[in-house]
Amino acid sequence: MGMKKAILALADGMVFEGRSFGAEGETSGEVVFNTSMTGYQEILTDPSYKGQIVTMTYPQIGNYGVNCEDVESAKPYVEGFVVKEYLDIPSNWRMKKTLHQYLHEQGIVGIQGIDTRALTRHLRDFGAQPGVISTKDADAVSLVAKAKKLPVTTGLDLAKVVTCKEPYQWNEGDWDLEKGYTRKPASTYKVVAYDYGIKRNILRLLTSAGCDVTVVPAATPAEDVLAMSPDGVFLSNGPGDPEPVTYAIENIRKLLGKKPVFGICLGQQLLGLALGGKTYKLKFGHHGANQPIMDLTTRKVEIAAENHGFAVDMETVKDQVVMTHVNLNDNTCEGFRHRTLPAFSVQYHPEASPGPHDSRYLFARFIDMMEKHKQ
Repeated sequence: MGMKKAILALADGMVFEGRSFGAEGETSGEVVFNTSMTGYQEILTDPSYKGQIVTMTYPQIGNYGVNCEDVESAKPYVEGFVVKEYLDIPSNWRMKKTLHQYLHEQGIVGIQGIDTRALTRHLRDFGAQPGVISTKDADAVSLVAKAKKLPVTTGLDLAKVVTCKEPYQWNEGDWDLEKGYTRKPASTYKVVAYDYGIKRNILRLLTSAGCDVTVVPAATPAEDVLAMSPDGVFLSNGPGDPEPVTYAIENIRKLLGKKPVFGICLGQQLLGLALGGKTYKLKFGHHGANQPIMDLTTRKVEIAAENHGFAVDMETVKDQVVMTHVNLNDNTCEGFRHRTLPAFSVQYHPEASPGPHDSRYLFARFIDMMEKHKQ
């Protein structure tokens, strides 16, 4: 692996010099940070990171390589990858290639050897912002100028970029140490899952809970979903700003009260908008596998994984919903349920893999809701 010079430049003029790994070239996106200690392969392949350059706060990345199973989609969606120290001699019995090889094959530009602590603190102080990583342009002034011209994520509909093109059935169950990913068990409930950037582990846990899952594109009309006669509708995670995804908001409005609805992440934001609420952009978002979430029903604290840059303004929907979960770091809404209709959602990721499994009971809650309203 070469050690070519690489530069990361932010729109506000901050510049970091390091060495490249992965693909060479130039890439751009909103620069964010993730506080997970493991799971870089799942982070890379999470469609919710479309349009973003991800900085890992854990200092050593790459030490267990890459395998063919630990993916959340068919390919990486990050625009670039930033680490303090990349380790090119990984050791793990499941690995098939190094992280450098994987990123190089997938055309993802990476930079290593920068002070990720300083970068993270800067983003916390001044907010997530556009940035450029380059191995071909060594002029910092030029790169800052490019970063300043980049669009921000506010106002961008990225769900339409990452969604599937055609409906499909999901037949893979949860992971087993000896067998790998299992076949789905017998199904009791029929679920239609909207794909706004859906993670595979959500689908695995739905099937493992006894759901027959049909995944549909983000713009699928509500009438087509209802024609499938599902027991419930799932609203997935996804990237970008929820407000421009107007087609999804309209379809959710048509589904509310007709079928039980469960949303995760972007799915919660879209549900809030469908109820007439508003969303807002967080300063630097929540990205990581160690967020403290309180279930307000039980007063128990869960450690959860998160990946979002927007949140629902609870003041705009409080007459229709009850907040069920809150983030103990900043008191943002992490979950709500409708006061009268069979609909609930969470902002965090109960399907986290790897990551905390504290919140997997939410899938059982969805099953219970479908059973109660089964026709």
